[in-house]
Amino acid sequence: MADVRDKLNGLPAKPGVYLFRDTKGAVLYVGKAKSLRPRVRSYFQSGRGDTRQSIPRLVSRIDDFEVIVTRTEVEALHLEQNLVKRYRPAFNVRLRDDKSFPYIAVTVEDEYPRVMFTRERHRRGVVYFGPYANAKKVRETLDVLNRVFQFRPCEGPKPGRHSGIPCLDYHIERCHAPCVGYISKELYGELIDEVIEFLSGDTRPIVRALEERMREAAADERFEDAARYRNRLFAIQNLAERQGADRRETGSIDVIGIAAEGERAAVQVFPLRGGKMIDRHGFHLENVEGQDVTTILEAFCTEYYGNAPSIPPQLVVPRETGDVEALEQWLGERRGSRVEVRVPERGEKARLAELAAQNARLALDSEAVQAEQKRLRRVEALEELREALNLESLPLRIECYDISNIQGQQIVGSMVVFQDAVAKKAHYRKFAVRGLEGQDDFAAMAEVISRRFARLGHLTDEEYDEGFATAPNLVVIDGGKGQLSAALAAMQSYDLPRVAVIALAKRVEEVFVPGSPDPIVLDPHGPGLQLLQRIRDEAHRFALDFHRRRRSAKARESLFDTLEGVGPARRRALLHHFGSTENVVAASQEELEGVPGVPAKTGRAIYAQLHRSGGA
Repeated sequence: MADVRDKLNGLPAKPGVYLFRDTKGAVLYVGKAKSLRPRVRSYFQSGRGDTRQSIPRLVSRIDDFEVIVTRTEVEALHLEQNLVKRYRPAFNVRLRDDKSFPYIAVTVEDEYPRVMFTRERHRRGVVYFGPYANAKKVRETLDVLNRVFQFRPCEGPKPGRHSGIPCLDYHIERCHAPCVGYISKELYGELIDEVIEFLSGDTRPIVRALEERMREAAADERFEDAARYRNRLFAIQNLAERQGADRRETGSIDVIGIAAEGERAAVQVFPLRGGKMIDRHGFHLENVEGQDVTTILEAFCTEYYGNAPSIPPQLVVPRETGDVEALEQWLGERRGSRVEVRVPERGEKARLAELAAQNARLALDSEAVQAEQKRLRRVEALEELREALNLESLPLRIECYDISNIQGQQIVGSMVVFQDAVAKKAHYRKFAVRGLEGQDDFAAMAEVISRRFARLGHLTDEEYDEGFATAPNLVVIDGGKGQLSAALAAMQSYDLPRVAVIALAKRVEEVFVPGSPDPIVLDPHGPGLQLLQRIRDEAHRFALDFHRRRRSAKARESLFDTLEGVGPARRRALLHHFGSTENVVAASQEELEGVPGVPAKTGRAIYAQLHRSGGA
């Protein structure tokens, strides 16, 4: 901290961005300022004006900081947005769990790009449109676009199957079948450009093109084709009207309402197009404690409009909003023309602003009620387990273990963790069980438990694993008395703190505890058993998923064993050249013939063998 205070004296009094980092170099917070010197120094001054309760927690973790000077506050806002996207700092205002908001993604860097529904937007080489508030409308939009543009709906970076035969989507006019060369890369690229153009708000080119094709088909007496183009034209026009995406429409405004309490805030967006409210979008923010409305508004707008298909020429914002000149310039640059951010004083816009604020407050209160009900339900579940299982304390950390295999092959184990009755996925761990002959679930469970609790002791920094570092209050074994006995025997080999162990049998949901021949039967409708079932089912899902992936990988590895003329050396050459078995299967005959270390004749034979068997 002494070094940090020394650096404060050399800060410039210019606009820019500052980044606070912890001892590991991770970015804790990214902020912007009109003048860096007073803004950054304010965090470290006693009796500072900043009353946010999160600030002491932030400052206590700061080990270093850096500043980036910009020419203007608008440039700082741009840079702040990019850095927040890059680092996702823990203390910045953000849309809560933005994975929950749907986007439309276009994988522009693929040879034949996909247009797809997604809930993430952090991959490189992908253009995102959104976020949208309604997943159903996004899927409806994609359905209409697919019928009109016929982009490929298949998954993966490369189109189609390996059989060389177009799938059903081609025959029902949902795909141009690039997998078999029925459309060139150039024409497919133009099609994707039209999709991007439409999603960006410019619908006129595709409407004109469809109208022209419809007229040409009618003139040539191809009436079925003309009807098909007419239906697509109607679909596109209806979709454009429903989305209200024409950014040139003079009657387009977004009315934004904000309600904040503690660390949470709710935002309501009322989009008006042509003077009519066409929808309502609701969002929730985190880390807003102590922030003024202007800061919350800036954080939301950079997140929301940073990826929106269009930006209206005017935003109506809450009356508490302060200086928004930088935000106006940022929005104007994104839109390509002036955007007015306006606080209404009277009239219809003031009424709408008040309505948006009321809806934001209702959303925030409703979320608070739901969150409290869920919290009480979790507490009730933990209390019920403590009482029914005679535990010394609440089982705040519960770990559950499961084994998955098929006839003793590819045996794997899973460990899932629930902290305060909520899944803590960062602490999930999976185990590949080694050295067992045949199917022996008891021995497999013993090995998994041994390997887990061996990691609980005093380890070096290289061996430290956060998921294994904390002892559980309760261990749940998926199985019956046999699995429970195996787990207990494995745990007795270690000097452990007091850890309760139970087994949950699937058949009639009986709970077995050590030292008791009779099971404990919990209320099937009670929150305690429902929590155990949820944990057990999650452990089973996690183990099964790992087992399937290992089995699939083993099957892909065995592919080379079926190929004539491919020994260990040529297998290594193929994998080194293509990077994976999937890429070998997807390779063309010319690509296989050109692999260094593999004769061209052998490459042709490999291609023939793969495609004779349908790529399996």
